Amino acid sequence: MARLIDDLLALSRVELTAHVRPDTLVGLAPLLRQVIDGLEPLAKERAVAIETDLPAEPAIIAGDREELLRLFENLVENGLKYGASGGRLVVSLMPGAGPEGAAEWQARVRDFGPGIPSEHLPRLTERFYRVNAGDSRAQGGTGLGLALVKQLGNRHRGRLVIESTPGQGATFTAAFPRPPA
Repeated sequence: MARLIDDLLALSRVELTAHVRPDTLVGLAPLLRQVIDGLEPLAKERAVAIETDLPAEPAIIAGDREELLRLFENLVENGLKYGASGGRLVVSLMPGAGPEGAAEWQARVRDFGPGIPSEHLPRLTERFYRVNAGDSRAQGGTGLGLALVKQLGNRHRGRLVIESTPGQGATFTAAFPRPPA
């Protein structure tokens, strides 16, 4: 119940400040390392090896450090919980281009679990939507994690792309615009 209340309050805070863009420069690679280090006990408990592919160059965006930590914690934790049967999770960060060609940083969390049927993909970021309610409850989910990820991404002028093939796992990509040089 406490986690549900915390997630609801976090969503409310993000919605209240959705129009205010964060302007502090934040390095994504150190944030991802912090998240991975913090979730290592869960990875060991689930027998999941976390592999990383993070750039040596600074991956800087304009953002709110605490909000970005929460976003990445949700993505990595989901990968550990729902993709655990695949035995490994790959967290990567790379430069890329958005749909209109704008430079961005793309943080990917790829699991090798059961994957998600395509009919569920468009609804995954809806509040309280669950592919399998029983499994989600058993994993300790509130049904708000991906809704929060989407809202936090939007606040940072980012986007969330979800790709999955049943039997081959899922990839969650959080993409953020690179600041002008």
